[in-house]
Amino acid sequence: MSLLPSIPTIPRALAQSVARRPDHIAIDEGGALTTYAQLDRATLRVTRALMAHGIQPGDLVAIWAPNCSEWVVAALGILGAGAGVVPVNTRMKGVEAAYVLQKSRARLLLSVGDFLGLDFPGMLRDRMPATIEKVLVLHNARTADADNWQRFLAGGDAVPEAEARARAMSVTPDMMSDVLFTSGTTGHPKGVITSHGKNLRTMDDWSEVMQLVPEDRYLMVNPFFHAMGYKAGWMVGILNGLTLMPMAVFEAGKVLELIEHSRVSVLPGPPTIYYGMRSHANFARTDLSSLRAAITGSTSILPELIESMRRDFGFKIVLVGYGLTECCGTAALSSPSDDAQTIATTTGRAIRDVEICIMDLEGKRLPTGEQGEVMIRGYNVMSAYLDDPEATREAITADGWLHSGDIGLLDERGYLRITDRLKDMFIVGGFNCYPAEIERLASRHPDVAQVAIVGVADPCLGEVGRAFVVLKPGAIPDAAAFMAWCRDNMANYKVPRYVEFIDALPFNAGGKVLRRELRHTALSR
Repeated sequence: MSLLPSIPTIPRALAQSVARRPDHIAIDEGGALTTYAQLDRATLRVTRALMAHGIQPGDLVAIWAPNCSEWVVAALGILGAGAGVVPVNTRMKGVEAAYVLQKSRARLLLSVGDFLGLDFPGMLRDRMPATIEKVLVLHNARTADADNWQRFLAGGDAVPEAEARARAMSVTPDMMSDVLFTSGTTGHPKGVITSHGKNLRTMDDWSEVMQLVPEDRYLMVNPFFHAMGYKAGWMVGILNGLTLMPMAVFEAGKVLELIEHSRVSVLPGPPTIYYGMRSHANFARTDLSSLRAAITGSTSILPELIESMRRDFGFKIVLVGYGLTECCGTAALSSPSDDAQTIATTTGRAIRDVEICIMDLEGKRLPTGEQGEVMIRGYNVMSAYLDDPEATREAITADGWLHSGDIGLLDERGYLRITDRLKDMFIVGGFNCYPAEIERLASRHPDVAQVAIVGVADPCLGEVGRAFVVLKPGAIPDAAAFMAWCRDNMANYKVPRYVEFIDALPFNAGGKVLRRELRHTALSR
């Protein structure tokens, strides 16, 4: 049954859930409970503070923080002000985050002070874009100015509640809700603009297939900066009025403990989290009877894992899905009734009112069973890339088809099977990695003359990066030092796990690196 508000916007979805069950627990963060009525008041306070600061509809506000209750409250408050959310990847280092902030022209940055031993504001100290008017630390501040978020919220007391509620209710379905940055083959991340209506309609269909209900307790290990944690995470939770359980860092033992003691019922994630839990010493003696629904994907899946998720974890619903940031995160879903082989070897069928077809390089639609580029058309396709009309035209055809960059085929049932990639992207533990972007970052190393990255198979993470490096004259090969430098300058999932120093990269006549040759070299190692 559809849960879409009559006017599908995220503020109205929240208002609908508040009206239906005000005393129901909206967020359970380590036992700290927030009801929907309390969430509504906290959200309104953020909206008032943003309005007092002068944030207008259409402005952008960035959030650089791990999964936490403050993330959800802040995002809902931003959306209530008519502004858009720019989630920043918590695995990014200062150079990467600064690019996203500068490109988006976000006016405010909401951040944590410390996460995993890193000083987030400190990483931007010498790189802060001029467009950022204020950095607000949500929690874990390292500086003396630890209460600036609370002082900022207090500044909203000057804005009447009625005025803030009117602003939230004036948001329309076609207004921008967020800009999620996804890397591209150019080596620079691109901002994907989507709207309230697009996201909610997509997540309404997602909810129906997952059979979500308000009684569900949804443990959110997928990061909120990613479409899976953001849209198919807290957003879908608000739409359904269920209990959100944000988790900042995945720890298999802690997840097992929460499942048993907090009665988790919904637990999506990449295959690595289920492998991690299953191999944990406490798995066999943990009560998993509350588990009900899961969805996985992002990398190759064995039928054995699907069977294990049903048998050993006890999931009644196990799904796989396929999507891009450019289509609100979801384009295809499997069915709860699908067998393990179908779930493991396909990504399901196109969601309701969305089309998926296979085309050749000339744009001709191919018949069932033939491989070509996966193309997507429907209400879920992004509005545009931020400030990049040329890239938008390249991504979306004149008649509305979105290029996925993936090679696949449709079987006689309409199920999609991904067989290869047009792009050189590889997926590390559920995170997309783009060689051009990693190469651009790695080329900053003082000893690197040229570098090429390819994805290679990994039993735990699905794929990892292998770097082929040509050093500058006189430089001494040191794989450990190179990888340590990469860890200091890029998100951890982008860091190559293997490094090979070579005399020269293989190029074709057009000057492009022959990645197929490098992959062949990697396979022979």
